Amino acid sequence: MQNETTILSLSLKDLFTKKMLMYSIMPFIISMIVLYILFFIVAGLGVDQLTTMEVQSTQTTIQNGIPHTESFQATLAGTGIMKFLMSSALTSWIATFLIYTIGGLMTLYASIFVALLIIGFLTHAILKEVQQRHYPDIEMIGYSNAIEGIFFTLKWILIMIILFLVFIPLYFIPIINIIAFNFPLHYFFHKMMTYDVSSAICTKEEAMEISFFHGSTLRLKTLALYLLSLIPFVIFFASVFYVIYLGHSYFIEVRKLRN
Repeated sequence: MQNETTILSLSLKDLFTKKMLMYSIMPFIISMIVLYILFFIVAGLGVDQLTTMEVQSTQTTIQNGIPHTESFQATLAGTGIMKFLMSSALTSWIATFLIYTIGGLMTLYASIFVALLIIGFLTHAILKEVQQRHYPDIEMIGYSNAIEGIFFTLKWILIMIILFLVFIPLYFIPIINIIAFNFPLHYFFHKMMTYDVSSAICTKEEAMEISFFHGSTLRLKTLALYLLSLIPFVIFFASVFYVIYLGHSYFIEVRKLRN
């Protein structure tokens, strides 16, 4: 593919145009609303789990040589457990750290998922602007439709969930667990981004040919973009840039194929 430095430079220049910055506002606002709600739901569930506990005990006594067994079972709810955890600085810090760290991580990964779904609705408009600025000689033919798009999205979500479940044993192995946890989401990220961009520009045959000859390069590009997304809040602003960047790559290859 064309020199990556040139593509990156063009993409950044396109991103900071007035229209592209306007496109960036919508994913940011919607994502922030959804994730703000999600964060407190996850954190709230964590607190609920801490405020409810099952307690069961058994005691055996001997009276006049005859053993008597008594069982006690109760559910502790309300503020009792939280009062215990907050009774010392150490347990208070640990409980708070775990609740909001887990909530924060879940929110971060959910932000990538939500942003991908939102940017899908803007992809064609963004690429149309790129085409008019740099590739007026290339017609955006496209090959997708709403039904196909929904089908593939649900399919990739299902595969992502299955991968998360299959990799559960790997989550307990240091270092490997980082790869195992991020691989399913990167799979979904790669599929969604390349499908949204290629289906707006290429014919199905062109998309298959580009995927066959440049699949490894595209995976490296989406991997770099995915890693960038792991920086908190970056995905809110960068999703439009991702479309522009991959769009340049596809426009260049389509030009070669059609010539």
